[in-house]
Amino acid sequence: MVFSSLPFLLLFLLVVLLVSHILPFQFRNFFLLLANLVFYAYGEPVYVLIMIGSILVNYFGGVLIEKQPTRTRKRVILILGIVIDLAALGVFKYAGLFVGTLKQIPAFSGLPDVSIALPIGISFYTFQAVSYLIDVYWDDCEASHSLVNFACYISLFPQLIAGPIVRYKDVNDQLISRHETPTMFNSGVRLFMVGMAKKVLLANQFGMLWDTMSADPVAAGMLGAWAGACAYTLQIYFDFAGYSDMARGLGRMLGFEFCINFDYPYISKSVTEFWRRWHISLSTWFRDYVYIPLGGNRCGKIRQCVNILIVWALTGFWHGAGWNFLFWGFYYGVLLLIEKLVLGKYIKRLPAVFQHLYAMVIVIIGWVFFASPDLSTALAYLKVMFAGGAGTMGGANAVLPWVGMFLLGVVGSTPLAKKVWDKLEGKKAMPLAEGVLCLAGLLLCIASLVSSSYNPFLYFRF
Repeated sequence: MVFSSLPFLLLFLLVVLLVSHILPFQFRNFFLLLANLVFYAYGEPVYVLIMIGSILVNYFGGVLIEKQPTRTRKRVILILGIVIDLAALGVFKYAGLFVGTLKQIPAFSGLPDVSIALPIGISFYTFQAVSYLIDVYWDDCEASHSLVNFACYISLFPQLIAGPIVRYKDVNDQLISRHETPTMFNSGVRLFMVGMAKKVLLANQFGMLWDTMSADPVAAGMLGAWAGACAYTLQIYFDFAGYSDMARGLGRMLGFEFCINFDYPYISKSVTEFWRRWHISLSTWFRDYVYIPLGGNRCGKIRQCVNILIVWALTGFWHGAGWNFLFWGFYYGVLLLIEKLVLGKYIKRLPAVFQHLYAMVIVIIGWVFFASPDLSTALAYLKVMFAGGAGTMGGANAVLPWVGMFLLGVVGSTPLAKKVWDKLEGKKAMPLAEGVLCLAGLLLCIASLVSSSYNPFLYFRF
């Protein structure tokens, strides 16, 4: 969502929700497709053509795969379609990185600089397109014979920019026939507002602390560096989980049910559990379309280890065009292997609090690599975290004002609030309380957006 264009966003949502519920169903997907393209073109006027190209390539690719009489011919079209999809992603996302790396070699030092703006959401809709072609090839779903429906699927604006990654076979029936109900719409409004509050009222605040501490970690000192890393840990969760909630909420308002993308990952007691709970749609995508086709765990321990490292290298590289992202992927791949082969049985014997502490320290360190512009910056920050001094920012005095926010963030990242809400939901006063809270949350978010220029969406760059 482009919150910097708040008037456009509010007007756009109002018009889309109103018109889509007034129109007869047979016209809704066409209207929604137009709305999707307007939404994307508003922020990316030129790159909407890339999306349209992806829609056409994959729509006709799916039809051709289905029509071929032999698996060999199907496979040729599948490979061609995937190559086209990944080539577009590679050019826009990774050309600058590879050219910049080649320029470090004297023989290639004369190469011109390559700087191509990354189309927003290209990683997400490209993976959706690839999963569609593979599912058609595997006969897991029928090819779409409605260009409007397929185009609507690829460009669906609620989850277009930052996921979750939705598979065609999971929404095909909803594209053909969906039934919006007042209950579904109301739950969508509530989920949207929860996501918006996570993003605006929590993620943005923690982001400012991280920016302050990461700008000069030596001055922040050990305590400040840890506070900054913990702040980023909460920022990225509330940023991405907040957007996913907003996407799912908007989907419900339009009659779609998208998959859950986060399941309270910070309550995990191991790295393995963390990745079962974090960015679920991406983890399952790599499991189903990379790990299992490579052989998964069916080809012996050595091959399984290699497969896991390949998957996590690709997971890291998917997140960004930087070697620090590749390192971040290997970091988790190696740790998952160590847990699986060695540490797992010992970790389970520890008291729950130590299991949780172990997992969170690993995750916080990982986010330092993820958030830093390069490896040297990440290592310098980690050096302060584990060996730094008192710094010059005031140490505890600089961190103390954030204690309340940290407590709110920690509680907000657990299921506690949801459990309390579920217990109260049957009370007579809850519908009124829910309406008041949603309105209050909306007003607070709008006030925060209007009064602050700090409003990054971290996953927009992926």
